[in-house]
Amino acid sequence: MLRVLRHGAPGFEPGGLTPDWTLPADAVWIELVSPSRAEEVAVEKSIGLLLPTREEMSEIEASSRLYQEDGGTFMTATVLVNADGDLPTAAPVTFVLTGDRLVTIRYVEPKAFKAFAAQAERQPSLCPGGAQTFLGLLDAIVDRTADIIERTASEVETQSRVIFSRPRGAAFEAILNRLGRAQNVNAKARDSLISLARLLSFAVLAEQFVGDKELRDHLKSLQRDVQSITDHSGFLSGNITFLLDAALGLINIEQNAIFKIFSVFSVMFLPPTLVAGIYGMNFVHMPELNWLHGYPFALILMISAAAGPLLWFKRRGWL
Repeated sequence: MLRVLRHGAPGFEPGGLTPDWTLPADAVWIELVSPSRAEEVAVEKSIGLLLPTREEMSEIEASSRLYQEDGGTFMTATVLVNADGDLPTAAPVTFVLTGDRLVTIRYVEPKAFKAFAAQAERQPSLCPGGAQTFLGLLDAIVDRTADIIERTASEVETQSRVIFSRPRGAAFEAILNRLGRAQNVNAKARDSLISLARLLSFAVLAEQFVGDKELRDHLKSLQRDVQSITDHSGFLSGNITFLLDAALGLINIEQNAIFKIFSVFSVMFLPPTLVAGIYGMNFVHMPELNWLHGYPFALILMISAAAGPLLWFKRRGWL
């Protein structure tokens, strides 16, 4: 899909619908969402630049993600997608600054893009030019990432209280699943923040920011925000690791307690079993077999043999 936001326009308009389509002169934001090759070619002809392919966007080398070519500044960052769903992912999004225009290329639907696009349609003044649109989008992405990390931190705090309230049995499985998901989301958010930090450091070199103090100050503010959120993400990662270790430790303690009970009962019943085995032997000369009180005596002896180890274990503090 190709759509264009023009300067001062109340909303996006579709583009590339006809073979002779040309980019409006007052376009400030050209958005390519899972574009066809024809749409890519139409934009390339209009801006005079070659756009990166999906495969090139996925490359992790800095030289493939951040570069300047033919007067355009190409920047690719990783953005967190589907953080509220079962399968959160991090996908590349490319920003191209050329003249007073911004071109974005993406194959996913980050909520930050939807939110900013809706806001830009209500307030066209948010997008007077490509650089301002670029910064507005980054603001939305950073805010969205911060919200995700805050929710993840809240979930981790909840699980922390549950863990140290000493749950039992199947509750641990749910705790481990939630902590594992929190770690997955946090790791992908951290990956996104690191790529955004690199992008912001490189964006300073774009001609749109050279000599414009207000825009450069906005960039620096974003850099500080990204750094602070990254630090918080690092702390959260350490906290999740600690809670995972604590949960596994408590599971181990619970299992050891179960094994201890089995071990104690095994030892308790060894002496009675020995007594029963002795009096169960079929020898002719066993005086107790003909004794009137032989059976009660054997029972009392077996109970005493079981109670003795039990009392000793309690005295030693093993029970």
